[in-house]
Amino acid sequence: MSILVFDIESVPDVESGRKIHNLTDDLSDKDVVKAMQHLQFQKTGSEFMPLHLQRIVAISVVFEKGEQLKVWSLGDIDATEKEIIQRFYEGLEQHIPTLVSWNGGGFDLPVLHYRSLLHGVQAPTYWETGDDNQSFRFNNYISRFHSRHTDLMDVLANYQPRGGAKLDEIATMLGYPGKYGMSGADVWDKYQQGALDEIRHYCETDVLNTYLVYLHYELMRGRSSPDLLMQKVLRVKNLLRESNQAHLQDFLKVWESV
Repeated sequence: MSILVFDIESVPDVESGRKIHNLTDDLSDKDVVKAMQHLQFQKTGSEFMPLHLQRIVAISVVFEKGEQLKVWSLGDIDATEKEIIQRFYEGLEQHIPTLVSWNGGGFDLPVLHYRSLLHGVQAPTYWETGDDNQSFRFNNYISRFHSRHTDLMDVLANYQPRGGAKLDEIATMLGYPGKYGMSGADVWDKYQQGALDEIRHYCETDVLNTYLVYLHYELMRGRSSPDLLMQKVLRVKNLLRESNQAHLQDFLKVWESV
């Protein structure tokens, strides 16, 4: 069995915002986003863009299969949105992993759906619900209460909105770094600055936190043991120690200072 922990980072979809709100071409992207945020605030009291107006700029994953453990961001730094979405679904088609996320059912997957719809990305295994493969009838990626996609935030809250928690707080509670140095609110500003590498690095630390929380979830539900949990936590630390990437080494330093 393989595990694919994933997280996306997104920015407002300027092109679609121009079309939907009939904004003129002489407006800069920055001004279009300001207009979109203003209209959204008038409608909902929040500037947070609706999910169909989010454009994916990074997808980061932790992949576990047997003794293999790896963390990375999909595609080259100059890959298009369509290319990184295709890579995500190609990996799913190849390995048919258990998907693990934090609020993936409420955010990441719906955004992926809308963007796949826009770009024409095909993912037959992901959308399979048992019509062509009976094994997916009672355990598929789409149904909320199936484990082929485990949304940790959703299941730990017992599927109750009032029970939801932030990944940062749960990771910190368990002794892991949580979020530091950057948050999701900074992504649009970083994107405007051309700092896509920083966005990808931030996304990778998010999936590391999610994976570490997942290890405790597996222990809690009797699918692991205290010894196996410690072995896997140590494997993450070794992965970080052996990395030549500064942001992963920083994650380890923050972790060891907690």
